[in-house]
Amino acid sequence: MMEELYTNCSILFRIMILRENQSCIKGSRLDEQRCSLPAPLKTEEEYIPYPSIHEVLQKGWPYPLIILPQFGGYWIEGTSHNLSSPALSDVPFPWSVKVKLESDPTAKLYRKHFLGKEHQNFYSSDVSLGYLILSVKYEQSEKQENLRLLLRTRTGTKHDLIPISCLNEFPNAVQMAKLLCENVNVERFFPVLYPKASQLIVAFDEHVISNNFKFGVIYQKPGQTTEEEVFSNTEESLGFLEFLDFLGDKIQLQDFRGFRGGLDVIRGQTGTESVYTNFRGKEIMFHVSTKLPFAEGDSQQLQRKRHIGNDIVAIIFQDESTPFVPDMIASNFLHAYVVVQLTHSSSGETLYKVSVTARDDVPFFGPSLPNPAIFRKSTEFREFLLVKLINAEYSCYRAEKFAKLKERTRSALLESLFEELQLRSRCMMGLPVEEDDKTENGSGGFFENFKSFALPGRSPSRTRTSRFHGRRSSAIGIENIQEEKSRDIAERIQKVVDSPETLLDLKSDGSSSPSSPEFPSRKSKHI
Repeated sequence: MMEELYTNCSILFRIMILRENQSCIKGSRLDEQRCSLPAPLKTEEEYIPYPSIHEVLQKGWPYPLIILPQFGGYWIEGTSHNLSSPALSDVPFPWSVKVKLESDPTAKLYRKHFLGKEHQNFYSSDVSLGYLILSVKYEQSEKQENLRLLLRTRTGTKHDLIPISCLNEFPNAVQMAKLLCENVNVERFFPVLYPKASQLIVAFDEHVISNNFKFGVIYQKPGQTTEEEVFSNTEESLGFLEFLDFLGDKIQLQDFRGFRGGLDVIRGQTGTESVYTNFRGKEIMFHVSTKLPFAEGDSQQLQRKRHIGNDIVAIIFQDESTPFVPDMIASNFLHAYVVVQLTHSSSGETLYKVSVTARDDVPFFGPSLPNPAIFRKSTEFREFLLVKLINAEYSCYRAEKFAKLKERTRSALLESLFEELQLRSRCMMGLPVEEDDKTENGSGGFFENFKSFALPGRSPSRTRTSRFHGRRSSAIGIENIQEEKSRDIAERIQKVVDSPETLLDLKSDGSSSPSSPEFPSRKSKHI
């Protein structure tokens, strides 16, 4: 018995030793495979990948138009400005076609494919995705039957053209929505029965389209390296004046009737004159640093920074070779800069060197700069520059800070549209409407909410307590940035309410067939 017990204990001991050895072997192998933790992040004093502006200045001329901040955070386009000989014939100009303005590709899809044509609109609410507005249109071309679908969610609009032959059976509204977004999880969609629904929907889709822009123009003298220095400039060189005249028209602010870009046109508190232009149907107001009020004793020149610091894109104009650093100007809104430096050809013709910089989370925007990035003073360059500025602003809205604000604004407007379509459709069917719904939507509904979100400084005209009241603050950032950009859109959609003739004006070109959500093409009594 003792021998058997001893034998069993010996075997058990060997097993324990064997397992321990295996554990040690595995542990050593794991130790070999483990990666050592990265060293602690260096402090600013230890980690300086880019030279400071003072180090660049010490190296002497020629200087780059733009240098990156010491700790990065920006990208640069257009770093080559060398010509073998500064002759006018050497300056490249590669564009044989019209430079293209970038925009939201889905903004005008409803106007192009649905408005004024037979189609159906539906609405529903998803627990995860929020409010949904679906537009459906049957199309037939070259013996091919298709369904054109447009689905609006709080994050964006999805669009597709689907051949019916690819489907096992003709889908219902829920199945159509799932074809565009697999995450749709609703039991049913409800038909929109309001005759003026198309005008409400097109106004929502196109609220992202702006015809008004404001850009800063900052004059940087040679050797100026701080915000205080550039905002304290009061004199304008001949080269800067020539550039401003090239950029747009000098206008008197008093009683100015065009887009004012936040400038005072009544009391003269923002100066007496500015630079303005109308380009491809878009109004542009330039906030010129030297034309904004200068305050003696104010080193920060807050009156000037108040306007330029709230722009999203700015031009930096340089008479001579001097570097610009993007973080030179402290601003939460400025995300992109176009630096323009004056130079001349051997024959004395005016040339401009151009570089572009933007924050890292701003996607690249066109048109691309040539190599070398030098332009003749010409109408082609002016068109290129204005398109570059407008595209820069559109691209900046995709940066993280603006994208979040934009999504919250879209979400609130979509909720207002949903409630308006729901209420109007119930009224059309003669269904009872609760008193709260009448109070909430009966005095303007989507239009009032659109104006309260899209127009700057406008408080909601309704005195009721609404969930929109609390959400309006979420759009304040966008309102402050865009200022009066959506005024023209708000005025356009207000005409839908004020005048029945507008229904015809908003319809797309070509033949149209009346459908349930639209008026026939004859005159109808205004509802």
